[in-house]
Amino acid sequence: MNTPESPANSPLGKISSYAADYDPERLFAMPRADQRASLGITGTLPFFGMDIWNAYEMSWLNLRGKPQVGMATLQVPADSPYIVESKSMKLYMNSLNQLRMAGPEAVQSLLQADLSAAFGAPVQLSLTTSDSFGQTLMGELDGLLLDRLDIEVTDYRPDPALLKTHTAAPPVQETLVSHLLKSNCPVTNQPDWASVQIRYTGHAIDQAALLAYLIGFRQHQEFHEHCVERIFMDLLTVCKPSKLMVLARYTRRGGIDINPWRSNFSLSKMPLNARNARQ
Repeated sequence: MNTPESPANSPLGKISSYAADYDPERLFAMPRADQRASLGITGTLPFFGMDIWNAYEMSWLNLRGKPQVGMATLQVPADSPYIVESKSMKLYMNSLNQLRMAGPEAVQSLLQADLSAAFGAPVQLSLTTSDSFGQTLMGELDGLLLDRLDIEVTDYRPDPALLKTHTAAPPVQETLVSHLLKSNCPVTNQPDWASVQIRYTGHAIDQAALLAYLIGFRQHQEFHEHCVERIFMDLLTVCKPSKLMVLARYTRRGGIDINPWRSNFSLSKMPLNARNARQ
């Protein structure tokens, strides 16, 4: 159904003008509930987490009209009622380019207010200015690499029936990583590339089956946040781990990357926002 909040009405896939004036109305919010209902998620969420956004193309003017640059990091709670479409975020960020601001603190305060309103929940925001660019974290996801497995793949749709566990052996604690996650934008069909980390406690998940399942997203059309929640729910439902965490770090598009993280155990600390090689 095409509603005012549906992706079809977002700026995606459309020629968009870049505002010369500050315009928070550029932010296009979409409800999380619709997609979650299709995954059987209603009522209390079976996970907690964050969507960690990094915006690398930020600029504004100081009070004398001199351009300033920075990078913004957003922490959006997974229980916020809305997500924001990423192209609209880019258009919003670019609307700041000619805005005169008293300093980074004023920029951060403005962004935090606008984005909290758009997501429908308090958003934590930090701003890295050019004098601190050298402190930006870099690193790869830790874990056993699934991509080492030489498997045959014939189906490129996410099929939870592929997943299986080894129930005869005692439960394990394990962290698995793959760089082969690819999905597509549900509006433009442009590819979205990601590395994914899965940490769990439970009966050992068959690694070849898990890799085939993840590769199955290759032609799947869904937003980043929805893909990660689909992976989480499929693993939780089929493999039944007592503890589960799923993190995906997507490559940037339009100067923005989105990194959804979902977990169901409280000892799972929020991951470091370390940019990997492909980001």
